[in-house]
Amino acid sequence: MATVLVGHVTKDGSIAGPRVLEHLVDVVCQFEGDRHSRLRMVRAVKNRYGPTDEVGCFDLSDAGITGLPDPSGLFLSRHAEPVPGTCVTVTLEGRRPLVSEVQGLVAPAPGSQTRRATSGVDGSRVAMVLAVLERRAAIGMAGSDVYVSTVGGARLLEPACDLAIALAVVSAVTDQPLAPGTVALGEVGLAGEVRRIGGLSRRLAEAARLGFTRAVVPQRSDDPVPAPEGMVVHEVDTVHGALAHASFVSE
Repeated sequence: MATVLVGHVTKDGSIAGPRVLEHLVDVVCQFEGDRHSRLRMVRAVKNRYGPTDEVGCFDLSDAGITGLPDPSGLFLSRHAEPVPGTCVTVTLEGRRPLVSEVQGLVAPAPGSQTRRATSGVDGSRVAMVLAVLERRAAIGMAGSDVYVSTVGGARLLEPACDLAIALAVVSAVTDQPLAPGTVALGEVGLAGEVRRIGGLSRRLAEAARLGFTRAVVPQRSDDPVPAPEGMVVHEVDTVHGALAHASFVSE
């Protein structure tokens, strides 16, 4: 007889009450999500007889909670024309790829103190990416406020989103949008290099399924990145190379 126990977690994310309960059961699932986002996820943090890297996605609407077989649309904005300061990336929630949009805004600071504000992304990684752009790519942002956010309340905390953040900020600085259908994937290092990431094939396949036709990805030394049908993949090893292949278009 299957038994379902429903409880709550403490502020640090652990199950409230005796930890022995977590060791006794076969599966521990957590229902999580940001209160400002419509997306809710059921994640298995323990599974004695199966994988723990699967997540279930649900949409929290006025009619209740419904399953989402394709949640990527929640994290993309719709524009009739390309808009400067936006870049699309693909993050992995467990084994499920989610296409998400990063937005950047660079504006003159009203005073001597500049501001760096983020929402949905890691503030420390954004600060590092901005420093790399200034030092390695000569993108001047001194005396400017920089804002970086995600669409739909998505949380992009993995390093694979660094390159999308960099391209979104450069697009905002130059006031030139990226070419339509472009997606960017890669971790940015302090030396200005673009590092390899995991699950690249799955990410590219999901982007191609949603209609994206160009991808800027880290270079692989052993063999070229397999490109999905209908997609052109540009492999880069530095931020300079990524900016050269991003194809900024003038409005």
